[in-house]
Amino acid sequence: MNRYDFLTHKIIGSAIEVHRNLGPGLLESAYEQCLCKELTDSGLGFERQVKLPINYKGCLLDCGYRLDLLVENKVIIELKADHQLENIHEAQLLTYLRLTRMKLGLLLNFNVVLLKNGVKRLVNRL
Repeated sequence: MNRYDFLTHKIIGSAIEVHRNLGPGLLESAYEQCLCKELTDSGLGFERQVKLPINYKGCLLDCGYRLDLLVENKVIIELKADHQLENIHEAQLLTYLRLTRMKLGLLLNFNVVLLKNGVKRLVNRL
């Protein structure tokens, strides 16, 4: 198992634990906080609400974008609590991956009956 597979396995397992305990219907911020506890308990390093400046024509601009979670400086996690994942959510995460030049992201939507239906793994082909 490579490092990315190991990380996504642990992250998704942590998200499933959160969803198993809370279920759907809460705010995204509640899931974020609980997922952070699970990630800490699993021994993974992460940062919350990481600023993402936009490089526009060589100038870094703070436009207010933030990564929900950055795990082990390798995986971007974008959290949602929507009725369903939309194409725009995938586009958002792919843009974050492109802007950071990172390879892997997970889109996690907690507002589903089964969390496996709310998980999307996206790869930046660099």
